[in-house]
Amino acid sequence: MGDMSNSGFYAKNQRNEDNHAAGFGCSVMELRSLMELRGTEAVVKLQEDYTGVEGLCKRLKTSPTEGLAGAQIDLDKRREIYGKNLIPPKTPKTFLQLVWEALQDVTLIILEIAALISLGLSFYHPPGERAGGVEDEGEADAGWIEGAAILLSVVCVVLVTAFNDWSKEKQFRGLQSRIEQEQKFQVVRGSQVIQLPVSDIVVGDIAQIKYGDLLPADGVLIQGNDLKIDESSLTGESDHVKKCADMDPMLLSGTHVMEGSGRMVVTAVGVNSQTGIIFTLLGAGTEEEEKKEKKGKMQDGNMESNQIKVKKQDGAAAMEMQPLKSAEGGESDEKEKKKRVHGSKKEKSVLQGKLTKLAVQIGKAGLLMSAITVIILVLYFAIDNFVLQKQPWLPECTPIYVQYFVKFFIIGVTVLVVAVPEGLPLAVTISLAYSVKKMMKDNNLVRHLDACETMGNATAICSDKTGTLTTNRMTAVQCYMGDVHYREIPDPGALSPKLLDLLVNSISLNSAYTTKILPPDKEGGLPKQVGNKTECGLLGLVLDLKRDYQPIRNQIPEEKLYKVYTFNSSRKSMSTVIKLSDGNFRMYSKGASEIVLKKCNHILNEVGEARVFRPRDKDEMVKKVIEPMACEGLRTICVAYRDFSGDPEPNWDDETNILNNLTAICVVGIEDPVRPEVPDAILKCQRAGITVRMVTGDNINTARAIAIKCGIIHPGEDFLCIDGKEFNRRIRNEKGEVEQERMDKVWPKLRVLARSSPTDKHTLVKGIIDSTIADQRQVVAVTGDGTNDGPALKKADVGFAMGIAGTDVAKEASDIILTDDNFSSIVKAVMWGRNVYDSISKFLQFQLTVNVVAVIVAFTGACITQDSPLKAVQMLWVNLIMDTFASLALATEPPTESLLMRKPYGRNKPLISSTMTKNILGHGVFQLIIIFTLLFVGEKIFDIDSGRNAPLNSPPSEHYTIIFNTFVMMQLFNEINARKIHGERNVFDGIFRNPIFCSIVFGTFAMQVISTIPNSRLRFLRRAGQLTRKDELPEEDANEDNEEIDHAERELRRGQILWFRGLNRIQTQIDVVNTFKSGTSFQGAGALRRQSSTTSQTQDIRVVNAFRSSLYEGLEKPDPRSSIHNFMTHPEFRIEDSTPNIPLIDDTDDDSARRRKYSSQPSSPNKNNNAIDSGINLTIDTSKSAASSSPASPLHSLETSL
Repeated sequence: MGDMSNSGFYAKNQRNEDNHAAGFGCSVMELRSLMELRGTEAVVKLQEDYTGVEGLCKRLKTSPTEGLAGAQIDLDKRREIYGKNLIPPKTPKTFLQLVWEALQDVTLIILEIAALISLGLSFYHPPGERAGGVEDEGEADAGWIEGAAILLSVVCVVLVTAFNDWSKEKQFRGLQSRIEQEQKFQVVRGSQVIQLPVSDIVVGDIAQIKYGDLLPADGVLIQGNDLKIDESSLTGESDHVKKCADMDPMLLSGTHVMEGSGRMVVTAVGVNSQTGIIFTLLGAGTEEEEKKEKKGKMQDGNMESNQIKVKKQDGAAAMEMQPLKSAEGGESDEKEKKKRVHGSKKEKSVLQGKLTKLAVQIGKAGLLMSAITVIILVLYFAIDNFVLQKQPWLPECTPIYVQYFVKFFIIGVTVLVVAVPEGLPLAVTISLAYSVKKMMKDNNLVRHLDACETMGNATAICSDKTGTLTTNRMTAVQCYMGDVHYREIPDPGALSPKLLDLLVNSISLNSAYTTKILPPDKEGGLPKQVGNKTECGLLGLVLDLKRDYQPIRNQIPEEKLYKVYTFNSSRKSMSTVIKLSDGNFRMYSKGASEIVLKKCNHILNEVGEARVFRPRDKDEMVKKVIEPMACEGLRTICVAYRDFSGDPEPNWDDETNILNNLTAICVVGIEDPVRPEVPDAILKCQRAGITVRMVTGDNINTARAIAIKCGIIHPGEDFLCIDGKEFNRRIRNEKGEVEQERMDKVWPKLRVLARSSPTDKHTLVKGIIDSTIADQRQVVAVTGDGTNDGPALKKADVGFAMGIAGTDVAKEASDIILTDDNFSSIVKAVMWGRNVYDSISKFLQFQLTVNVVAVIVAFTGACITQDSPLKAVQMLWVNLIMDTFASLALATEPPTESLLMRKPYGRNKPLISSTMTKNILGHGVFQLIIIFTLLFVGEKIFDIDSGRNAPLNSPPSEHYTIIFNTFVMMQLFNEINARKIHGERNVFDGIFRNPIFCSIVFGTFAMQVISTIPNSRLRFLRRAGQLTRKDELPEEDANEDNEEIDHAERELRRGQILWFRGLNRIQTQIDVVNTFKSGTSFQGAGALRRQSSTTSQTQDIRVVNAFRSSLYEGLEKPDPRSSIHNFMTHPEFRIEDSTPNIPLIDDTDDDSARRRKYSSQPSSPNKNNNAIDSGINLTIDTSKSAASSSPASPLHSLETSL
């Protein structure tokens, strides 16, 4: 047990062991090792170490009869030493941990990388730009938006996911604490019997137990009457274990008292109790282990201690504990550790797996496309400049080339950004979150988001019978009384008063007084049954006969009952003797009909008189009444009585004679009725391609009858109904090992598994999941309520725990909690799961159409026109705004019954079906035809200026705005098409049932209209901005190097078209400049000029003067907008500015010069750019000369080469 000290829970206990538990006679570890023993071994140990139970009580300083005194100091001390009766819940993950988990998604990682590259590039300024980094206005200024917007979408997804997980965990804990607060237990303190919340029980308390109780702590029996415990929740052993102080006094927490009553002394609470130890194994202790893993310690305290514990046990007890161990501990030790390292509960859900695969594929495709785009652009640029135009690579121009390559890289990133569907993780999250919220209303508390979607792919459901398929309320449905077999409960008026009185008294008195029927908790609910379910069924019969049992019990309280023969497995009956007012005695008896009828020799007839009941009559009754009832799955109970004379008083100990010569009152057929909605739900499951199997601990006949009623099996079908023994015989080899081949022969036909242990359930679930005989791997859902169901619930793809009847361990191991314990809620979960899957498929169809079209347009546009017709920011607008809303619109489509009319998709079916592929390609081709038509002939159709071949980062043109709007509108209508993915014709079907969808479509339309207005309307604002900037110009310093780089960059960027266009013009200018230079070298330049008399000389002087004044003006007022790309952004202002910049000698020449300048302008093939071209040439002409004044400048060499 030393390993236990590794776990934080036990550290304190360990420290206290030395001083022998601070004044108490035994330590935690001694008590724990005592509780691990069973049967005679435990009795011997008790006798040897503690001199019996009394000795143990003495050591624990408690009284077997009076209990603890109840002093607060004493109670606190006990809690400190032996622990509280609480199993510390798994510390909930912090919000940040949940955020970190959400960030592990592959799609999100791809997005984050794309965003960071995009952001990095937007802040990258190539060498040689102004220190202030005057960037391209408009689009380029907004470069960072792109990356930031992607990051924002990632943040949204992560926060929504984390918040969902956090709120679900909170809901679950709320449910838990509500259940815990309601649990109370009877203990003796200070000689008083009081009801305490379970968490207040301490070691040393004397607890009173009776049947129907769930034991809250481990203890040793002090005294018991016919006590039988169902230990199946811990050991998986379905037979009830008889407990008595001298044979097997060990009582374990989490087990149910099935018969009798007694008192026990509590010896272990909380994590030290047997349930606590298992709970720790199931995960409450995982944090401790994680801490240890981080420290690098390899041992796992809790697991090891459990192995030691199992080794310590021997015989049957060890075998009993083994299933849980092997199922949860040994087998999966390694796996568990690996899983824990990877931080996931179990393998990825079906959808997660498919989405991750898809995201990786899309990511690769996007990378490939963007790489090809960049390569093509770079090659095109290099070949065009260095091969075709034979330009040399100039070291001075390297920064310009770098800037080009960066621009190409940005276009590549744009293609990548367009390819990766940002909206996808958000769509998945929204869809799941919306479904989970709605499922709560359908009584499904989803603990793990992905379970909801996995449920849509379920192919098999292994369900419990009691409480899930049935109501877990024994109900009398048929009866035989007064020689009549009633198929329904008769009207009390049809029965003789004498017979009715005898029946009502017999049932009311001859049952445990703790068994009651209470009014329902909720209005319209069923009355609450407390205590033994069979007795509740009989009391229900009394109420159905319009009588009440309580007044009769009040008349003869429990202590006035003369003698009680409690129910046990040998008697198979219960009898109660009462003393009548005349001094005689009457004994009421009830029990299994075949047992009690054998003891009857009279039976009451229709008027309530006793008539002789011959053996022949008994046989006939068995054939005509009891067997037909049993075949319908009813449990038959016979109610009888016998009168004794009070003088002399009978010998009550002579049981054989007393329990004989009875008079039968009636035979009642009681059943745990199938929930009314279950047959319909199971039919839906079968239509939906889901096989329902019943796994129950009940006997095979009852199980088969219920299965037929539910519709799990139909007469004449080829199916298997077997019990646990037969099942194990068929699937295990000679060595007792389960063989998958053998399992594969059994499970496909298996429909009912009766008398099964939890280990059988786990084996079945594992066998179905691991099977490979079908082409699709089975997706299995399991329902469970007991502690023993934990392993099966964990193993299943989706584990459903019962919210009402379920134990804490079952809930902790489950994925979804059924808050109403009802099978039909599982069908709702299937419907929601399929809806989630369909919602995501709808969104994928929509998103991939957008992406395919956008990538092809961006790619071809970049390669043909050197620029993408759809800008990065525009694409982001489509991707983020529209797709986010589209995900909201398509993810909130409500589920319909038609979802249950098709087979499950299964694990291997691709996420994008052939119909979806057809839709995506069809829409894609249609959209591409329209966009390319607009791109290449749009200007002719609409008679507008072309936006093609405009310099990079030129202002938005009407042409491209039309393309963008058309693209967005096509997506908007494609959103409506995406509502149907199974090839339905009518895409508008049920559109108004989803108000969210309608409002989003209209809202997106409105936003798109608004978003395209400002470009044309806000021009005056920009002009105002220009004027202010102009006033501030004189304060700025000239920067000739930058001027050169900007001009050169401009010429290069235009592909040297302008050089060729204005070749003659440039040469003329150079001549003029040279003349000017040689002129200024003479000291008397002015004199020379004045002497000249010819007309040509006069003209020359005029040109030179014009040039000189413009040159000086340019030097004095350097204009930052002379950076060509900035200039290009505002061509209209440059034209206006450039004209007055040339003061001419006289007005007449002003006009002629201007005319001459414009007439010498070669006509441009590009209508849209004529005005721009003239302005450009003018500016180039004037300021180029300044640049070329230095013969060594790179521009000079460029000019001369041209």
